[in-house]
Amino acid sequence: MSNIVAIVGRPNVGKSTLFNRLIQSRQAIVNETAGTTRDRQYGKAEWTGHEFSVIDTGGWVTNSDDIFEKEINKQVQIAIEEADVILFLVDIMHGLTDWDEQVADMLRRGKKPVILVANKADNFELRPQAAEFYSLGLGDPYPISSVNGSGTGELLDFLVTKFTKPEDEEKTEEDIPRIAIVGRPNAGKSSLVNAFIGEERYIVTDIAGTTRDSIYSLYNKFGLKFYLVDTAGIRKKGKVNEDLEYYTVLRAIHAIENADVCILLLDATRGIESQDINIFSVIQKNKKGLVIVVNKWDLIINKSPQAIETFEEAIRSRIAPFVDVPVIYASALTKQRIFKILETVNKVYEVRKTKIPTHQLNEVLLSIIEKTPPPMYKGKVVKIKYITQLPKTTIPSFVFFCNLPQWVQEPYKRFLENQIRKLWNLKGTPINIFMRAK
Repeated sequence: MSNIVAIVGRPNVGKSTLFNRLIQSRQAIVNETAGTTRDRQYGKAEWTGHEFSVIDTGGWVTNSDDIFEKEINKQVQIAIEEADVILFLVDIMHGLTDWDEQVADMLRRGKKPVILVANKADNFELRPQAAEFYSLGLGDPYPISSVNGSGTGELLDFLVTKFTKPEDEEKTEEDIPRIAIVGRPNAGKSSLVNAFIGEERYIVTDIAGTTRDSIYSLYNKFGLKFYLVDTAGIRKKGKVNEDLEYYTVLRAIHAIENADVCILLLDATRGIESQDINIFSVIQKNKKGLVIVVNKWDLIINKSPQAIETFEEAIRSRIAPFVDVPVIYASALTKQRIFKILETVNKVYEVRKTKIPTHQLNEVLLSIIEKTPPPMYKGKVVKIKYITQLPKTTIPSFVFFCNLPQWVQEPYKRFLENQIRKLWNLKGTPINIFMRAK
């Protein structure tokens, strides 16, 4: 399981630029205008074998003209509370400000590891100016440039030393699947967990097994055995006045990273909303198996095939292109299709271990590729010559050997993934497509 790293600081210190560099993407909008980041960004990063989630927050301000000031500051505080490690960014070119001191005061009162990062040290002449930030009382400032990457390697080397050691994170049996039930508040997660467990509580064992708030319950009924990672506590007492959408996603990150397969619970009376998509994107980025359960189906009056088809089309259009996902219409209250959920979850877990023989991959896919080859790129013809599945991977991963792997674009990789899914049952599990030089 990975950790959560929150990037905090006042506006325009380069938080989004550092976020993009860490996740090796341009997901966050970067602009010189202060206050550009208002919506939260979540991403995955990896360094020397350590995976971690990164959260880009809005800039901390007080007494400003920004009408979003209160909301942004509230979300910064939630990120600080939920993160495992905090990267506190300051601007080496503009020096220490009152807002920096306010953030530092808040961080000093917390109990989370804080790494002080002096950003915008775009050349070595600027690095000595980082000494000014020792006055914040947060240890050595790390001078970096999130624009050109200078110093980020040393920062990441130090960052991963702050992560919880794997042996302290989990105390569950490794060969038993872990199933996380995630969703927005009031979607029915608690009711679903209770419906799974039922009244035969002697076969359910609560295991205090992690350094997180997630609680494992060992389910062992009807020939099925797995841990339920209960995230029903997302809406805690004292938290109901916080930004529930932001808080829910942060807590879901921990639960998702603990799991092998996730049950994304939707509310049938509300359909699929932006918060559900946020949680879905976290599941995707973490490469977890997925079953979508539309709960409270007993409250829907029109259950005609046309209504179900319309509902399902709405779901799949929002989660595209990963649409090869089982969708189950159920009710935790009436226990409608409860066992079908468990059976489907178990199937998705087993599908993740699918191994397709190399000769089958080549016999079937090479003929399809010959009829629909990769598009020419800058006059170059790409020829795929051999396909194999990688052994010992957490999800099915396929390598396509070709002469010019760098010219194979994402749309064609999606085409290949769709062909694999049509030919073999990989429903509910993500897959990896790699291009390698032959």
